[in-house]
Amino acid sequence: MKTETEKGCDELRAEYNFDYSKAARGKYYKRLIEEGANIIVLDPDLAKFFSDSAAVNKALRSLLDLTRLTQRLTHTGI
Repeated sequence: MKTETEKGCDELRAEYNFDYSKAARGKYYKRLIEEGANIIVLDPDLAKFFSDSAAVNKALRSLLDLTRLTQRLTHTGI
């Protein structure tokens, strides 16, 4: 039988003991509110095109830039 070292670090243990009495509910809630973090869930068909939040932010900023550009083109004041 293999020891834990021989099996490698990638295998899960059969059981994990977690002391829930030491857990803190909402531990990061205040920090997220103060920093203004927003969580948005993408549909799976869209998520496959974005590797991380930076890619989503870049795409949205590009879309906003395009919107501003086309508004200037269509609102010439004529």
